[in-house]
Amino acid sequence: MVDPAILISALAGAGSFFSPCILPILPAFISYLSGTTLNEIQDSSGQSLKLKKATRLNIFLNTVYFVLGFSLVFAVLGVFLNSVLMTVGLGFQNVLTFVGGLVIMGFGVYLILSTRLRRLNFEKKFSSIPKFKTSYITSFVFGAAFAAGWTPCVGPILGSTLTLAATSPGTAYNLLLAYSLGLGIPFLVTGLFFSQATNIISKMVKYLKYFNPAMGIMLIILGLLVFTNNLSILGNFPLANQIISLERGS
Repeated sequence: MVDPAILISALAGAGSFFSPCILPILPAFISYLSGTTLNEIQDSSGQSLKLKKATRLNIFLNTVYFVLGFSLVFAVLGVFLNSVLMTVGLGFQNVLTFVGGLVIMGFGVYLILSTRLRRLNFEKKFSSIPKFKTSYITSFVFGAAFAAGWTPCVGPILGSTLTLAATSPGTAYNLLLAYSLGLGIPFLVTGLFFSQATNIISKMVKYLKYFNPAMGIMLIILGLLVFTNNLSILGNFPLANQIISLERGS
């Protein structure tokens, strides 16, 4: 049976991608990484243009290296959590589960309140980003820095994933790998079909105001399940069972 926590981590990665901190700026960010100007990807009305094959390939390859950058950081974190926390006793792991549930619920409350309290919506960022010679190495470094960055709506999701991994150190690497896949696959699809994705993203932006409250409620429910050590309940839902059956090929 597939661990429900792995499915949750993958969904958390996808949730990070579609968050209002990431999705609206994604086209400009990817074009910046690849050294592509806005004139090359948009006309005067803001509609996406058909890109040359070389430009599409350059955008996709820079996206691949960006994804590899943050995936490496998450992999190292997974190995670290596994190696450090696997040696602790069962009693301490129970404490981690208890505290971890509270932390995840706290992240959920934070997301809900962040829509009402402006003071919670802070982030550290550069006032101006210097121009640089684009290369796959710089995209990789940006990806690694992205994994360590904090934004008001992505931070609680990533923090909850890390907390979940800490409560299950034996599967910490798998959980963070699932998070990387959930976050990385949409990035790769966006880089591969950049023009089409840019148009879709522009239409989705108006719905992002519902993201933080919805994700906050989900994190509170998840935290409650972790707190009461009932996370396995999610594996008993019909949808989860169907997904598991499909993965087994039955």
